[in-house]
Amino acid sequence: MKVSLHKVLLQKRFPLKISRFISNSCYNVFVKVEKDGIVGWGESVPGETGAQNANEIIKELEKLISTGIDVKSISEIEYLSRKLKISPCSYAGLDIALWDWKAKKAEMPLHDILGLPLPKIKTSLTLGIMSPQSVKKRIPLLFENNSAKFLKIKLGSPEGIDSDKIMYEQVLESSKPYNLGLRVDANGGWSTEDAKHMIEWLSKRECDYVEQPIALGKEKDLKTLYQNRLLPIFVDESCRVSKDIVQYSQWVDGINLKLMKSGGITEGLKVLSTAKAYGLQTMIGCMSESSVSISAAASISGHIDHIDLDSHYNLNPDPGSGAEMIDGITMPRIVPGHGAFLIKDFQK
Repeated sequence: MKVSLHKVLLQKRFPLKISRFISNSCYNVFVKVEKDGIVGWGESVPGETGAQNANEIIKELEKLISTGIDVKSISEIEYLSRKLKISPCSYAGLDIALWDWKAKKAEMPLHDILGLPLPKIKTSLTLGIMSPQSVKKRIPLLFENNSAKFLKIKLGSPEGIDSDKIMYEQVLESSKPYNLGLRVDANGGWSTEDAKHMIEWLSKRECDYVEQPIALGKEKDLKTLYQNRLLPIFVDESCRVSKDIVQYSQWVDGINLKLMKSGGITEGLKVLSTAKAYGLQTMIGCMSESSVSISAAASISGHIDHIDLDSHYNLNPDPGSGAEMIDGITMPRIVPGHGAFLIKDFQK
């Protein structure tokens, strides 16, 4: 098995501001696996709690590859990556590439080899923290002549909940012509007291649910928020792998899976099955990903309740070719594998 790593700069069409940072661009690492004349593609995105840049990802993957993975199964390679303490965001790219290769070898779409249906839920598009004036301009740019019907609004502004309220009120006004479902992601930007207040406030203003209302590390406060909640509560940063779900299952309504947090498809499927076992709703989201890893995520999203696979729509350009929006749904190509690849011009 030959494994090649490609470091590529991804530029955003619109900068994305959340409670903790602003993102304009990032270097991702694309993983190419070649064996028996078949090529599999994956993608790794740096993460705050793992490898923090593309060079660290490459270093970690080279360490894993050097141990000799050619004759190992996907589950054995994943076990080895955890033993070697490879960051999940680094390993995700290799795991996705291996599953793409496996499905192509079987001449089956990835969703079929995993026994999953195609996605049927329309994706959210994401609106970062911004001024009301910017909201007025951005929403038409996102939804004019677009079949998406959900908007995820980033709140948790460093300027406080009054700023959040002003922005959200403008979203309510500007989104009316598009008949959108609204949901909020605070990215851990609220105190427990502010989160409780905002959940009540948002419940009266057409919000579907609230994601990650309090910061990673403050999960003990989820119990306080969950009691007498007026909106469903989802966790994102607080749920990275399947074992995390057990700790908070009584105090949340759902979890957000991201392949970069879980370490790819192998653990991602465990996250979904564990959430379902505990009676929780499921969501699948993304980081600053191209259509390569988005295609892998779309391939496993057939039974997921809420979809947030939109990062590749905000790239200029997308270095990958893969999943596209069809009737508001982020849909993988119906071909062997997950249907995506890194465009040749970016394979340097």
